[in-house]
Amino acid sequence: MCWSATADLVAGAGIACIGVACVARVHRIGDLPLAALPLLLGAHQLVEARVWQVQGGTGPATVAWAVIALPLLAVWVPVAVFCAVPRQARARLAIPLACGVATAAVLTYGIVTSPVRAEIRGHTVGYAIGLPHAAVLVAGYLLATIGAMLLSGDDWLRGFGLLAAVGALVCWALWRLEFVSTWCAFAAVCSVVVFGWVVRRRPRDSR
Repeated sequence: MCWSATADLVAGAGIACIGVACVARVHRIGDLPLAALPLLLGAHQLVEARVWQVQGGTGPATVAWAVIALPLLAVWVPVAVFCAVPRQARARLAIPLACGVATAAVLTYGIVTSPVRAEIRGHTVGYAIGLPHAAVLVAGYLLATIGAMLLSGDDWLRGFGLLAAVGALVCWALWRLEFVSTWCAFAAVCSVVVFGWVVRRRPRDSR
């Protein structure tokens, strides 16, 4: 996230607490992966607080941050949306889901074969990993994550997707070299929308 280790720590702890509340209010098992998203994103910000504390580099905190931000979220989000929506709505999620799996596979290979480096750049953190066709991977990643939300058919999740899309544009325009870090932080803050989604869900919504 921007600003400092303290900012990441405070934001991460707050968002993780909201994630715990989301999980505690789940009515059906299929909603659990999506309800846990704020918990995952909050923990992700706590990991980045550690990256700040060690001044970046290529250590375990940097690798853990990259694993969550890149391959894990690329699969987690479309799978979570797929599990949460009614069965009749799942067909339209095939493309985001396939993009997520394919993108995650390439990103995992990149993390395994190339060192991931974090660099403190003023009030932001930049992450560098040697990946071919980076623009294609970013497009696949955004299609998998934002696309799944927008195609969910649920007003709350579409709202989350729109917020994430706007955030992606803003972060790319303002912090191109730190895009992944700043956008993940923005998405973490926006994930509080999931609490509203969980609160209004009922067991019958799964049909």
